[in-house]
Amino acid sequence: MRIVNMRATFGGLDHQELALKDGLNIITAPNEGGKSTWSAFLRAMFYGINTKERDKQGYIAEKNRYQPWSGAAMEGAIDLLWQGEAITLRRGPKGNSPFGAFEAVYTGTGEPVPGLTADTVGETILGAPREVFERSAFVGQGGTAIDGAPALEARIAALASSGEEDVSYSQVERVLRDWRNRRQHNKTGVIPRLEGELAEVEGVLARQAKAFRLSQEAKRELDKLQREHKLLLAERQAHLARAMAARRKRWEEGQAALAEAQARVDRLQAERDRFGTLPDTDTLQRAQAQVNQLNALQISRKQAESQLEEARQGEAEARTAAQDPLFSGLTPEQAWQQASDDAGTAERKGHTAGLLGGGIAALALAAAALALGFAGVFPALWMGGAACGVLGAAGVALLLAAVGKRRMEDLRQELLERYEVQSADEILTRASAYRERWGVAEEAARRREGAEQALNSLVQQDEQTRAQLLELVHTFAPSVTNAFGVSAAISKALYLEQQLSTAQARLDGARNLADSLPRPEDGLEDNGVEPRFDPADTAARLEGAEGELSRLRGGLAMAQGELNSLGDREELTARREAILEELDRRKREHAALTAALEALEKAHSGLQARFSPSLNRRAGELLAKLTGGKYDKVALTREFEALAEEHDGLLPRRALTLSRGTADQLYLAVRLAVCQLVLPGEEPCPLVLDDALANFDDARMALALETLEELGQERQILLFTCHGREAAWQTGKQAK
Repeated sequence: MRIVNMRATFGGLDHQELALKDGLNIITAPNEGGKSTWSAFLRAMFYGINTKERDKQGYIAEKNRYQPWSGAAMEGAIDLLWQGEAITLRRGPKGNSPFGAFEAVYTGTGEPVPGLTADTVGETILGAPREVFERSAFVGQGGTAIDGAPALEARIAALASSGEEDVSYSQVERVLRDWRNRRQHNKTGVIPRLEGELAEVEGVLARQAKAFRLSQEAKRELDKLQREHKLLLAERQAHLARAMAARRKRWEEGQAALAEAQARVDRLQAERDRFGTLPDTDTLQRAQAQVNQLNALQISRKQAESQLEEARQGEAEARTAAQDPLFSGLTPEQAWQQASDDAGTAERKGHTAGLLGGGIAALALAAAALALGFAGVFPALWMGGAACGVLGAAGVALLLAAVGKRRMEDLRQELLERYEVQSADEILTRASAYRERWGVAEEAARRREGAEQALNSLVQQDEQTRAQLLELVHTFAPSVTNAFGVSAAISKALYLEQQLSTAQARLDGARNLADSLPRPEDGLEDNGVEPRFDPADTAARLEGAEGELSRLRGGLAMAQGELNSLGDREELTARREAILEELDRRKREHAALTAALEALEKAHSGLQARFSPSLNRRAGELLAKLTGGKYDKVALTREFEALAEEHDGLLPRRALTLSRGTADQLYLAVRLAVCQLVLPGEEPCPLVLDDALANFDDARMALALETLEELGQERQILLFTCHGREAAWQTGKQAK
């Protein structure tokens, strides 16, 4: 069986497609790239989604977790090859049920595939129920470890005994244990119930004997306690009379404190409101902060004035330094243009050199003409005339060249003397220096302007703050004229507010105290009894005595009532005998069920002894490949906990004692062994691994990939990973 293509709208997958090939498929995607979603989609396509599952604390049901993020309906399709046929599986919504609609058709014709339904497609095509598939060929993210399930146990038992897969050890064991629990369970078992009923009957019989004895004891205690109760009542009256006198004194003191606190509040309020209503405390505190700000502004203002003076002096110095008599009144650009023109003039020599060269050439031509005439090549008269003409032209050219050169040299020398330099390049250097000094002067001017703006801002802020403070303070201190007076007025106002707040708090406390002390009425008369205990102890003892009296009276009434309601003693005795007989029978049943469970345990151990060696041997071979031979023995316990033993080691090591990577390699070896031994071999189902190699180092990752590539010759393998190293390994191997 091989998956060819998957198309999904599922969770974060929105109409996405994944094409697969034979053997080992390495699918690389980043975190949140859809790897786990593709794995869950494949499982849901074969086994559907449990619509009865509900969200729990820390867990989201599959039907909610994989609702498409786009808001579209959950749907998908898988193209696969099975039993030599190309088949397409499709699932989509049906009413309110996600993936409720299902169809399996032949890809080429669209005809339904017989026998494939929504409930049977997974077990039919993959050859295993969901529980077996999830514990063998499906390794979810972080789920390498394997645990037991009835379906997996049943399949292992069938392989070991060549029997059927109808019943597993855990199912039979659970039924027997349920029967035994019905007889012995702590809360609902028959035996505990009978024992409880027996204890109840025996308790009633014991209570009958005890009730009479208690009634007699209660009468004696009641007489004694009544005498103590009468004495405690008299002592309480004495305490109350004295407490009433003390309460009157406290009330009078509270009234005096209230009057004193009220007088102080009235005095402070009158002083506060003498010139008008004060602003609230927050306004006064902000004003006080503004007074402090004025001091800071004065300091900042002096600093700004000093900085402005420095900036002005720096600007003047920069302007003076920037002056150059050659460029007087010129901008830097104009000065540069003038210097460039003058430098070009100082370098111009070409036209005098041309005239001089022409004269020399003319002389050479005249000499050649004379030579040809004398040699008889051309007529001597004609050649002589030509030579004379050429000689005249050469003379003129040489004369003009001499005059031009002299003038240019005089002009060049004049320019160099004016700029006080030795070459044309130095003219440009002087212009460049002028431009740089001019830039320095402009920067100094900008600094001076910034200093002026800063000073103006501080002056404006200072004047505005002073005006605001005076306006505020004049509402309650109209005679204030300066910052010192403002500060003093605000401080005094805050002090008055603080004193008034404190006085008001004391007034509230005195009023609360006075209100909590109601005017006492006439006190009780002191009976002259001297209490044995303090008031609290007396009250506690009196309360205890009253409670004890109530208890004794109730106990006496209960004892009398119980004697009247407990029933006939002979009937209770007969019921006790019947309970003892049934209890003995149920205990024998419990012993028989315990024996059956022990026999079942022995039988299961025998089955394990037949299957475990093959599983452990194959898992050990695979673990040796995955770890490079370091570990070569594996043992799987009844609880499906895997143990690993090093080559030439003495004792196996539990997975919990291994590193995370080695533990994952151990359980991956067990998974692969279970796939080979438990799942059908005719149409091997794909092996799905979601980040199963995440904790492997590079060396063991390479060993794992070699092993998976070898197993890929037997079945299709889908390895999802968030790292690029697996794909790089595969690419490198293919390149070799």
